[in-house]
Amino acid sequence: MTDPSDEAKQIEKLYEFGERLNEAKDKSQNVKDYEGIIEAAKTSLKAKQLAAQLIPRFFKFFPDLSSRAVDAHLDLIEEEELGVRVQAIRGLPLFCKDTPEYLSKIVDILVQLLAAEEIVERDAVHKALMSLLRQDVKASLTALFKHIGSVDEPSTDEFIREKVLSFIRDKVFPLKAELLKPQEEMERHITDLIKKSLEDVTGAEFRMFMDFLKSLSLFGEKAPTERMKELIGIIEGQADLDAQFNVSDADHIDRLISCLYMALPFFLRGASGSKFLNYLNKHIIPVFDKLPEERKLDLLKALAEISPYTTPQDSRQILPSVAVLLKKYMPLRKTGGEEMNFTYVECLLYTFHHLAHKAPNATNSLCGYKIVTGQPSDRLGEDFSDCYKDFTERLTTVEDLTRATMKKLTQGLADHNKEMAAAKTDEAKEKIVSLFLEIVCSFCGMIYF
Repeated sequence: MTDPSDEAKQIEKLYEFGERLNEAKDKSQNVKDYEGIIEAAKTSLKAKQLAAQLIPRFFKFFPDLSSRAVDAHLDLIEEEELGVRVQAIRGLPLFCKDTPEYLSKIVDILVQLLAAEEIVERDAVHKALMSLLRQDVKASLTALFKHIGSVDEPSTDEFIREKVLSFIRDKVFPLKAELLKPQEEMERHITDLIKKSLEDVTGAEFRMFMDFLKSLSLFGEKAPTERMKELIGIIEGQADLDAQFNVSDADHIDRLISCLYMALPFFLRGASGSKFLNYLNKHIIPVFDKLPEERKLDLLKALAEISPYTTPQDSRQILPSVAVLLKKYMPLRKTGGEEMNFTYVECLLYTFHHLAHKAPNATNSLCGYKIVTGQPSDRLGEDFSDCYKDFTERLTTVEDLTRATMKKLTQGLADHNKEMAAAKTDEAKEKIVSLFLEIVCSFCGMIYF
């Protein structure tokens, strides 16, 4: 432990060094004073705290001592005493104020300190990083995103990577209006950084980044269609639409459906869904029966939502596959013993309607509905009466089942209300409600006849 009198002398010496440097017109001549400050960083506790303030303050005037100064300061960051560490962390941004070449290194140091356990220390790290972002947002963001990693430069420490992601999400993204200036240049820069990072992210991370990109003016309401195409391209890459589909790859199925839903707002704004539709048509719909049961409905809903925004060409290509699937789930009454999933049929009918509206001359060969467009593809000279009969019978079956189901639900609701009125206790009412919900779910799901 340092003798109090020695510590007082060390502090006094440090103040002398600092005062002479403050008063000097050409501070670079006071090499001995700055060397004294660096050496003081190895002495008593209070001297270390004061040195943590003085080393970065006069750092720019002594380039020949830069390595010694930085090393001494880093030693202070590793001190056992919390007060010394915090003071040293607070001083880190000053190293870059007039010597920007040190910014990347200082960001790297602060990134490692994001794992600090003490709240006050972690808070100091956050403030130091924000200070650097305000000094030079472009260089600071570049240095930060380096720790998220990409395929070319993977992150070496998953724990630190998560800390950096949390910092960017919680501290940087909310202040985008303040930090990203000049706006267009910096929004483009952070977009490019994010795009590189998206090569290796989790689903939650991808959604976080996409939500942020959507919030930028670069991709705002007035953004041209090309910008929407850029976002769709990002989502297509995440969906891995160039890969051969494996129906047993549950992760790819989940990612594909998630990306399809994520892309919907951009289809509404003019972006093309051709690549998604072609992939669904070629790889997914042919093996629809083999998909996990819990994802079939998600896929049909997504397909229904995209259908109003398809091009005539895309509609014409995928319509036959949708028609086959629709007929599969609209059974003929005469066959008996089949099952009817109202939700599937609803989605498929909605999809079929919108696709057929975009490609009307395709309906004759698919279901016998003749719509004259004047094109050879109308196929008006061919007989599709059997198709028409089959399709209308299936539609009639759907109508009959719907009517019967509505009648049962109406009666069930009336019975439910009577039982609720007769119930004497809350427990009895809860049982009645639970039973009624089970009945409703069975009607709204799979109906057997």
